[in-house]
Amino acid sequence: MTPSEQDSLKRTAAEAAAKLIEDGMVVGLGSGSTAALFVDVLARRISEGRLRIIGIPTSLHTEQQARNLKIPLGTFAQHAQIDLTVDGADEVLPGPLFLIKGHGGALLREKIVASISKRMAVVADESKLVDRIGSLVPVPVEIVPFGWETTERKLRDLGANPSLRLNGNNTPYVTDGGHYIMNCAFGPIENPQEVAQRIDHVVGVVEHGLFLGFATEAIIAARAGVQILLRGST
Repeated sequence: MTPSEQDSLKRTAAEAAAKLIEDGMVVGLGSGSTAALFVDVLARRISEGRLRIIGIPTSLHTEQQARNLKIPLGTFAQHAQIDLTVDGADEVLPGPLFLIKGHGGALLREKIVASISKRMAVVADESKLVDRIGSLVPVPVEIVPFGWETTERKLRDLGANPSLRLNGNNTPYVTDGGHYIMNCAFGPIENPQEVAQRIDHVVGVVEHGLFLGFATEAIIAARAGVQILLRGST
């Protein structure tokens, strides 16, 4: 698949996801390239006067994009629940709709938003579909900078093959929350729930990019057309 074909598929998925948004909704605004296209489409609908929504962004980048596009934003103090979150993913496992997220660096905020969402729709192109989670990309794990070397060793003991995410100038990548990220190359994971639980118990870990049981549906753009995957369907 060429980059231009992939970009076209991402836009198709974003357009389809925007059709899920109804007037009056509180909407979680995801991060990443496909989610950014969704935010663009959503802003167009709002500007045309066809839609009134409140957005809850999952990253500082998405927040700035939404403000520039004049999308009304709300806070967690104002809204205890989100009607629908639309977000991207680095991997999607059909059936349970398990995800790997966080290669854009926003996994903590994305999971907080997802955790209070009635529904979560994933937008992606067909290249993100996998037979086993962890087949394409490592699992991002957000960690506290203090004592990060110790946390790295503990993750290594889990078989995570961790590596500290770096910027182009060889300094540690820092998330919106001020944390570091370890890219953990488990390879194809046989039991994602067990791996998630083991990571959760590592002192120094803030959150991880295994999103298990959050997505309710996935909008997958393929060359043959848009496919809607529901959690639990085969």
